[in-house]
Amino acid sequence: MADRLTGGDSSLLRRINAAVTLRALRTGHSVTLTQLVGETGLSRPTVEGVIEGLVETGLVAEVEQPREDGQPGTGRRGRPARWFRFRAEAGHILGIEIGVHDIRIVLADLTGEVVGSHFKPVDETLDAEERLTAVRTAVAEVLRKAGISRDNLWAVGIGTPGIVDREGTIRLGTAMPGWTGLDLGARLRRSFRCPVLIENDANLAAIAEHWQGAAVGADDVVFVMAGLSPGAGSLINGKLHRGYGGAAGEIGALHLLGQEVTPEKLLSTTGKPLNPLDEAAVARVLRLAREGDEVAKVAMDRFLTRLVQGVAALVLAIDPRLVVIGGWAAGLDGVLEPLRERLAQFTLRAPEVALAALGSEVVSMGALRVALDHVEDQLFAVDPPRV
Repeated sequence: MADRLTGGDSSLLRRINAAVTLRALRTGHSVTLTQLVGETGLSRPTVEGVIEGLVETGLVAEVEQPREDGQPGTGRRGRPARWFRFRAEAGHILGIEIGVHDIRIVLADLTGEVVGSHFKPVDETLDAEERLTAVRTAVAEVLRKAGISRDNLWAVGIGTPGIVDREGTIRLGTAMPGWTGLDLGARLRRSFRCPVLIENDANLAAIAEHWQGAAVGADDVVFVMAGLSPGAGSLINGKLHRGYGGAAGEIGALHLLGQEVTPEKLLSTTGKPLNPLDEAAVARVLRLAREGDEVAKVAMDRFLTRLVQGVAALVLAIDPRLVVIGGWAAGLDGVLEPLRERLAQFTLRAPEVALAALGSEVVSMGALRVALDHVEDQLFAVDPPRV
């Protein structure tokens, strides 16, 4: 074949050298050509040629290194050193959580450094169209406040409750009206000129805690989004486990195995199913339990038992090093110790248990990390993108 690559393909070699040099530059610090030669192992003429090309793409800029006294210039005689930096501001990424009660957005540069955020409360009864309109409005607001053009976005990550397939369609989403069957990916890709990546919220929370939270350094992790219908995201060897259809970790569906363990009955203090079943009603039961109400304490104990059973099922299947508890139920007083004790009873090897560290931003930060992964795949490909 005339176009078959060979070891002497100079075009391919140039592209590889560009990717190697760009990775060395992306530390965020200004470096000299001499330092780049040392870090990349490439010859000085090669690095000089690569740098010229990267400057043309807009990803790298030559900068003036100040003297030790703070004044411009090198402060030395002879030929001054040339300094360069990666232009993190050349593009931006968004992480978005579309939640039942709010929309959260974080905006970051190409290194993942957060440069803006936005929080917008929404009514849980909004239909799909109204909720998508609220998302678009929130995006416009965060970009306006940061002075960033929509055309400057390189990738957008989005988290949502429900079972999400690889194309971004919500196969099952009972938490929000009109969500089941919604092609969320197609609907929101119309609003952006860059890739839009859709993922389940618990999966993104697991990714975020592994990136910057309680699971840093632990590659086998289960994140539990503890709520009325708990869900979980799992990392195996540091990689997200979605399952064939995106339904891995849906431990909230375990009540289908027996009607006696539905959340409405678990948290009831009257002998009748809790109605309405919402966070306000549950918060009341938990508050009564903390205040010493015996009936409420029994209900809370049933809730914790049910949660532990779901977590134990995942622990037995995956054998994670760490279980991270997040979601509003993570605020239960003394939730960690009962979880540790009961997991030790129900599993063959009890994992470590910790509370989530990233709080209410955990899903949007996970969405940001997914967008950043996509950008890094582009940046370090053998064909660096042009700005």
